[in-house]
Amino acid sequence: MEPQEMETKQINMQPSVAVVILNWNGKALLERFLPSVMATEYPNLQIILGDNASTDDSIAYVKSNFPAVSIVKNDQNYGYAGGYNHVLSSIVADYFVLLNSDVEVPVNWIQPVINLMQSDEKIVVAQPKIKWQQQKNQFEYAGAAGGFLDLHGYPFCRGRIFDSVENDNNQYDTNIDIFWASGAAFFIKSKAWAAVNGLDADLFAHMEEIDLCWRLKNLGYRIVCCTDTEVYHLGGGTLNANNPYKTYLNFRNNLVIMQKNLPSDDMYFRIFVRIWFDFAAWLQYLLKGKFQFSMAISKAHFHFFRDINRNARKRNKLQIPYLNHTGVFKYSIVYAFFIDKIRSFNQLRW
Repeated sequence: MEPQEMETKQINMQPSVAVVILNWNGKALLERFLPSVMATEYPNLQIILGDNASTDDSIAYVKSNFPAVSIVKNDQNYGYAGGYNHVLSSIVADYFVLLNSDVEVPVNWIQPVINLMQSDEKIVVAQPKIKWQQQKNQFEYAGAAGGFLDLHGYPFCRGRIFDSVENDNNQYDTNIDIFWASGAAFFIKSKAWAAVNGLDADLFAHMEEIDLCWRLKNLGYRIVCCTDTEVYHLGGGTLNANNPYKTYLNFRNNLVIMQKNLPSDDMYFRIFVRIWFDFAAWLQYLLKGKFQFSMAISKAHFHFFRDINRNARKRNKLQIPYLNHTGVFKYSIVYAFFIDKIRSFNQLRW
């Protein structure tokens, strides 16, 4: 067999992977991070830029400097969720990788994750270990070594609880089942994406990946973290943590995904309790004089109740709620953090 034939056979034996970077006016980030993505070593790979109607010259920059990158243009800014839904509807691959534009990757970051996902058909979503691009010995806020959820719907990570982010001392170097994978570097089997109709575009941005993972877990699938590889996320590339709109999205979307995915027998009680937790946060912002953030929480609650009937219709009647409990902390992460003063994931008592 000729070397070229052998190479073609090797490519055909590997699952096809589409790395899709969603962009909106992100030329500076593309200049900084796209070269590392282009250096990726994987034999059956396509790299795609999905553009949310950018008004800068980021598309021209990519066309000029990276002609191998395919470009899919949206007619408007659909946000993270809607943007990816539109772009991925035109892409054919065995695996989709939703990669933020502010992520630096090593050359062999894809293969270990694909190997793990190929080992079990029930594994449909995965993430690599995610570390901070500016300090690479530290986990990154949005994902770390895998996402979890507590009794009241609060997300946290193996390596990050609220704003307490751990250094990576190899303490979490095990491939485990998690509750949600980070949207910063989100691997998903395309069949699973199609089975649940992708992301919920109404969420716009923030927690849409948690909702997607939750819906898949309610159907009995597995979500995993592959720590055999890592990527480096800058973070805050779209909405800064000090942006009240981000606060609004986080509080609104958290309630929405609880309504959509919790078992019906205790959904209303869990949401009722969660709203009181939100009220405590609202009061804290008020007392600190951060009135824009208090208003953001009030607006989030108003819109949640306004849309409660529409979101109720999104509950999947075929789902088996909590069929897969892995990744659920059955206590309050708020209590553990603020009362018990726990600052690292491995201190939690499960």
